[in-house]
Amino acid sequence: MIHLPIRQKIIIMLAVMSGMFLAALDQTIVSTALPRIVADLHGLNSLSWVVTAYLLTSTISVPISGKLSDIYGRKKLILLAIFIFVTGSALSGLSQNMVQLIGFRALQGIGAGMLMSNSFAIIGDLFTPRERGRWQGMIGAVFGLSSVIGPLVGGFLTDHATWRWNFYINVPVGIVAFFLISRLLPSIKGAAGQSIDYMGAGALAGGLSSLMLALVWGGNQYAWLSGQVLGLFALSLALLIAFIWVEARHAKDPILPLDLFKNPIFRVSMLIMFLVGVAMFGAFLYIPLFAQGVLGRSATNSGVIMMPLVLSLVPTSIIVGQVVSRTGKYKKITVFGMTLLTIGLLSFSTLQVSSTNRDLIVRMIVAGIGLGIAMPIFNLVVQNALPQNRLGVATSSVQLFRSIGATVGVAVTGSILNNRLAQHLAGVASDPVNQTLSKNTHIDLAHLNSNQIQGLLSPASQHATTAQIASLAPANQHAALSAYSHFIGGLRQALSVSITEVFLISGIFVSIAFFAAWFLKEVPLRGRHDEHPLASEGGAPGANT
Repeated sequence: MIHLPIRQKIIIMLAVMSGMFLAALDQTIVSTALPRIVADLHGLNSLSWVVTAYLLTSTISVPISGKLSDIYGRKKLILLAIFIFVTGSALSGLSQNMVQLIGFRALQGIGAGMLMSNSFAIIGDLFTPRERGRWQGMIGAVFGLSSVIGPLVGGFLTDHATWRWNFYINVPVGIVAFFLISRLLPSIKGAAGQSIDYMGAGALAGGLSSLMLALVWGGNQYAWLSGQVLGLFALSLALLIAFIWVEARHAKDPILPLDLFKNPIFRVSMLIMFLVGVAMFGAFLYIPLFAQGVLGRSATNSGVIMMPLVLSLVPTSIIVGQVVSRTGKYKKITVFGMTLLTIGLLSFSTLQVSSTNRDLIVRMIVAGIGLGIAMPIFNLVVQNALPQNRLGVATSSVQLFRSIGATVGVAVTGSILNNRLAQHLAGVASDPVNQTLSKNTHIDLAHLNSNQIQGLLSPASQHATTAQIASLAPANQHAALSAYSHFIGGLRQALSVSITEVFLISGIFVSIAFFAAWFLKEVPLRGRHDEHPLASEGGAPGANT
């Protein structure tokens, strides 16, 4: 543990949290700016890569950065992370074409993954396990807040400045964070005598890259059973098997020590983080679509709609951090949080076309409180279960499994939504009333998808169609308006049923995580760094500190 004045520790943590906030924010802030970016840089065919490049490199850099920080110390790695992130941000804002933007977003993602990995680990350097809870809670709140308000900030900057400010905003904050950390955070020597596992790092990076690309492209650019997607899955499997073989047989200092999985707390925590990642990102992605498309709520972007979830998540995360630090216990709180999260996500599946805004808000509050309780705890639990010299790799593993879960969740739920929506829309398109309507309006029933449905259900589109119907002969207007109302009702019903099925799948994933939480072993939080991590007895070697 680093012995510093509390004021100095607080300033360091504020700098660390500001960097992490920007890294997490950039996962979603660009989404609302994509149409403007495409219009300026003329790269519609490369649109998805603006998001994919960042997601790929940030996920891959997390475990490698965690191991490197154990070797070379946290200060060097987080300063390098801030430098890479700020440089990538500035260059992304200066991009003149899509190729440049995608490349600079990949660079930005490397820095972001390093930032997120080391931010949690620095808490372990500054505070004992017993003290970490309050800071883990605050960082959990920062992570949750940034994940939800990204579209809100992105929409505001794009509308009132330029899309380039989605990237430029990182530069001044990053420079301040770099200055504060370089001045205030002491250097701590890493583990002596360790070496870099180049073969393991290469196999892991290649395996994760192939897996992420298969999940991102499957059902979008290519069919799930296409040669491209199946080939990527096969390559990923081969490289990850090679990674396991290298780590088990040849690596002197593994990039991700496999013996960590002998520790029951680490093993259960990784499973829960993966499942929560699947459920959280798979479900929360479609709350704005349900609110706007089914309930008819008007909002400039999804950030406004998600505010009830944010306002319940953030204070809960902070309060729970304080409670865990004071009591030194976490299992009952974890189970309670997973219970609320499970109830919240499953209750989303009961929403209907006739549901009200209040119904949606209540569900968001329940899920937000559950997520606020559960999110910050697992970094603390894993850090407490493993020795200090494995702090970086243990912390980065939590981020890695959550990131992989998020990618799987987005891919699986997106595929389910598209398939179910296509089935429900077949009935809408075959309805004789709707076919008659399409002959008199601009609506093309043969090519409806989720994006077009969202457009058709928007107030502007409905107003335009109503005006078009008003220009018909008076004798035909009443029948056309009735048919149009029937059509809009059918669209809302198809969208509602499809999205609630996605909510149900997400609820099932988090239900499994809830049951897994009961197997989480409770070990009192250590009051000193040099205390033996009891959970690793008979588990992961290297418990001596």
